[in-house]
Amino acid sequence: MFSERIKYLRESLGINQVEFGHKLNVSKQCISNWENNNIQPSIDMLIKIATTFSVSADFLLGLNDQQTVDVSGLSTNQVLHIQALINDLKESAKA
Repeated sequence: MFSERIKYLRESLGINQVEFGHKLNVSKQCISNWENNNIQPSIDMLIKIATTFSVSADFLLGLNDQQTVDVSGLSTNQVLHIQALINDLKESAKA
């Protein structure tokens, strides 16, 4: 599951393996190995990935599908706008 999640995360950000590796200070080969399920990251690297890309380790490991959005530093009004947008997107996905 981790291999699928890490590739999903990278592709959703619109970056290639080299760019993804730069963000984590690892090689393209390391990213490729993760995505091809050849190796697993260390616990320290798992934490770094989760922190860098604002996802939970549970999400990366496939223990849940819930993703979060970091709204720290935003005003209440801005958070409400984001919540309204999320609600609109969920409604349009149902249609």
